[in-house]
Amino acid sequence: MILRRRTTPSRAWPVLVALASLWALPAFAQRPVEITLTAAPAQLSLIAGAPTDMFVYNGQFPGPTLEFREGDRVIVHFRNNLPEPTTVHWHGLHLPFTSDGSPFHPVEPGEQYDYVFTIRPGTAGTYWYHPHPHHRTGYQIAKGLYGVIIVRAADDPLRSLPEKVIVISDNRFAPDGSIDLPASLSPEGIIDRENGREGDVIFVNGAVMPTIIIRAGEVQRWRVINASAARVYRLALPGHTLLHVGSDGGLFERPVEVDEITVANAERVELLVRGTGAPGDRAVLQALPYDRYIPQTRPRTWNETRELLTVQYASQPPMTAAPLPAVLRRIPALDTAHATAKRLMVLTQGMINGQMMDPARVDVGATLDATEIWEIENLVGMDHPFHLHGFQFQLLDRDGVPEPFRSWKDVVNVPRHGTARFIVRYASYPGKWMFHCHILDHEDHGMMGILEVRDDGNAVARTTKGH
Repeated sequence: MILRRRTTPSRAWPVLVALASLWALPAFAQRPVEITLTAAPAQLSLIAGAPTDMFVYNGQFPGPTLEFREGDRVIVHFRNNLPEPTTVHWHGLHLPFTSDGSPFHPVEPGEQYDYVFTIRPGTAGTYWYHPHPHHRTGYQIAKGLYGVIIVRAADDPLRSLPEKVIVISDNRFAPDGSIDLPASLSPEGIIDRENGREGDVIFVNGAVMPTIIIRAGEVQRWRVINASAARVYRLALPGHTLLHVGSDGGLFERPVEVDEITVANAERVELLVRGTGAPGDRAVLQALPYDRYIPQTRPRTWNETRELLTVQYASQPPMTAAPLPAVLRRIPALDTAHATAKRLMVLTQGMINGQMMDPARVDVGATLDATEIWEIENLVGMDHPFHLHGFQFQLLDRDGVPEPFRSWKDVVNVPRHGTARFIVRYASYPGKWMFHCHILDHEDHGMMGILEVRDDGNAVARTTKGH
């Protein structure tokens, strides 16, 4: 995500310098959690007119929000009642290769698959789940298959705040209410392949222009997920400043005050929103123009501001919110001195390092527990959001400018002709992991590669030496 910082300090966000008692809370004990999740066709009313044929999880759009705690032992009994193969990818979670839900483990129609994993310490944050079958990810997400994951920590410093989940997506519809998915060789399909598919209807939590109620003086914690196939949201709430407190992998160390924040597709952000209006006021969360496109296929309406949801102030008198912590959690830095390799990933239109996806080819080989630095270089004239499965990373710099604060990420948006560098450690889980552009049309057409992490039996020894 891209931040626009305030240039002057604000006194609107009182903080507590020390909250030592928060860190003394006991950790969650490990507990078994079993979930049944079914993907199946359904007819739902999304827009006025006719019902829409969809694919959904457990009959819901979006799918059910799943809440876990650090330490949970999770078993998801997944059944595929769709007419085609699918998977469930647990986007951003650190888990075994066999439970990643990548194209390596398709679940055929009528079959069941158990995803089994443990929510590891330090995982607390906002994630999402969605299908990841080869060549069909964009189609199945467009049909309605995605949902939210929230992982909680026992020592969450913001646990007393009221929360709102805001999952944003867009779609296109034909006049009969069906989802508009053009043939790949049609003019519309060719533009989608270049641009990434965008829709003119924007949903928040499966609804158009919903309302969030806030009380004057209240501070709310917003967990924002961009579940769109390609659209980037540059978010602003006029009349309000925001505190950016977390990204893909959860809270970072210190709040950052911003006037707006840009969320690329598949990214997540956590924001604190203070109700600085008066009882009865209203405000609108906006998506400001953002140019991610190549000029040849830039939509005519790209520079229009869009309205996403209404913030309605309750009629009660203003309340006094508790001070916020100055330090949210500690994030130890991955040491660049321990990096054993440097990788260069060159993004061109539809390819990474000049190649398209081949499931039989390993593009990068590494050793379990190794630490590496990846540089992502975008040579083309449009943005590409780069996603790594299995392992979260820490951004080092963008276009040579050091990242202003440390956080855990699994997606980094690389603007046109830009670069980004990150450091990653391949902890815990060997296997074959995908890396790809998260513009779903690009991913489905082969802008993806394979990282194979191998266990040579020396991971424990390397760990004891500080790696």
